[in-house]
Amino acid sequence: MGFEEVQELFFAPFYLDQLSGEPEQWVAIGWVQTNLYTVIFEERVDEAGDYYHLVTLWRSTREERMKYEENS
Repeated sequence: MGFEEVQELFFAPFYLDQLSGEPEQWVAIGWVQTNLYTVIFEERVDEAGDYYHLVTLWRSTREERMKYEENS
């Protein structure tokens, strides 16, 4: 699945948290079609400006689902 499909995750309520460390990364949990996914991404800057880099994506675990339900 590419970032085109993953963008759907950000169109509905989602859980967002910042991870510690370098580079600065974020974790988001939300819905893509009928499945709950967890994605880690970075905000980067190049000559054209800011953009988001998809690091990894997986179907959310039970613990991540609970975190999403508690915070969304």
